[in-house]
Amino acid sequence: MTLLDPKTWQPRPLSGPEYPVTEPATGDTLGTVTLAGAEDIRPAVQAARTAQAEWARVPHFVRAGVLRRAGDLFAAHAEELREWLVRESGSIPGKADFELHVAAQECYEAAALASRPAGQVLPSEAPRLSYTRRIPVGVVGVIAPFNAPLILSIRSVAPALALGNGVVLKPDPRTAVCGGLSLAAVFAAAGLPEELFQVLPGGADVGAALVADPQVPVISFTGSTAAGRAVGEAAGRHLKRAHLELGGNSALIVLADADLDAVISTAAWGSFFHQGQICMTTGRHLVHESLYEEYVERLAAKADLLAVGDPHRAQVHLGPIIDGTQLAKIHGLVEASTATGARLAAGGTHEDLFYRPTVLADVDDTTPAYAEEVFGPVAPVRSFATPDEAAALAATGPYGLSLGIVTRDSARGLDLAERIPTGIVHINDQTVNDEAVAPFGGVAASGTGARFGGEANLEAFTDVRWTTVRGDVASYPF
Repeated sequence: MTLLDPKTWQPRPLSGPEYPVTEPATGDTLGTVTLAGAEDIRPAVQAARTAQAEWARVPHFVRAGVLRRAGDLFAAHAEELREWLVRESGSIPGKADFELHVAAQECYEAAALASRPAGQVLPSEAPRLSYTRRIPVGVVGVIAPFNAPLILSIRSVAPALALGNGVVLKPDPRTAVCGGLSLAAVFAAAGLPEELFQVLPGGADVGAALVADPQVPVISFTGSTAAGRAVGEAAGRHLKRAHLELGGNSALIVLADADLDAVISTAAWGSFFHQGQICMTTGRHLVHESLYEEYVERLAAKADLLAVGDPHRAQVHLGPIIDGTQLAKIHGLVEASTATGARLAAGGTHEDLFYRPTVLADVDDTTPAYAEEVFGPVAPVRSFATPDEAAALAATGPYGLSLGIVTRDSARGLDLAERIPTGIVHINDQTVNDEAVAPFGGVAASGTGARFGGEANLEAFTDVRWTTVRGDVASYPF
């Protein structure tokens, strides 16, 4: 039995145009979805809000059971869902399997949230019981991007539902199935009440309407920093919370004592995994001057060996870039970088949407592919002389998402990390890591801090209510 039937995968009629579900590797159409228009937001939110009033009263173990069954369904239907992730988002099978694993874990962790202590008893100056209780916010708006479509949707959807909320999800139209409709199918099969979870694929106008809707008090947005600023500004005008997970230009620092035999694989994975289309991608390689030339040579050789192609029909390391607009941006940054003096050590070419993993050497602050987030398989490499210089280089720039430090002295690596503002640090690993149990988020232009995992989810998707109870009616001087 399949989860996703194109004839029935959109139960709610939407007002937007039909949109082809496209396989970027071939350009083939895999199906058709109907996009939402801005006018579809209000009825969807109202439906979710009506269902949420009852869902919030459901016993915690019932909500937890739905989330556990959803986690099991991601595993039971892994073959079908993997194919959608590979074909619609251009993922290699290993990356698709990682998304499915994390999706299941997010559901299991969310199930545990349903029975977390809901508040605390407080001391009071008056003869009364005084306590706090966490209550659902109501309806959570989730806006998710194309690059890790399943993970970046489920990590907000699952905890929000487990804590008693309704959810309206706006996935990117380019991954409407694997990042949206697949979640709706899983939760429907898991027994989630109808109308509680709404999926409305659409453009920026739909996202803006979701942010503006007065019955949506919390927005969870993952995407570019530019779009995140607009979401944050609009949410502020409407006096609602916005949890923003945005872009990055993460550094991998390779200290002088690093083992190059081990680090090259780590470095290549950090920059080239999923064609570099990940917010945590290693966008800057900072390498001690004593290792620099060999590092560039070996990373370039590794890049030249990687296979690029259709991940559905061949065993490859990198699949296609999501679309022509994104590819043009990547290639434009590479060409602008070589025009300003960077040395092309590997890659820099493409066939259709298949971009070769690229290594740029001799970069500096003015190199576009070093200074900006590329969101493609590009590894700019720069040398440093001292740990102080490495810390200064890593801390320069607007972003603060992830950081990797490679050294044989882990304590030294931790000490260096203390000097670099970033939301995530990995010692002796690259910058791309994610676990359902871990807080995730960046600082500065990378977002508004950790908002996933355990306590962060409680803070994100509930409100704290103060309640007092007296045995007799209080009396006052007048």
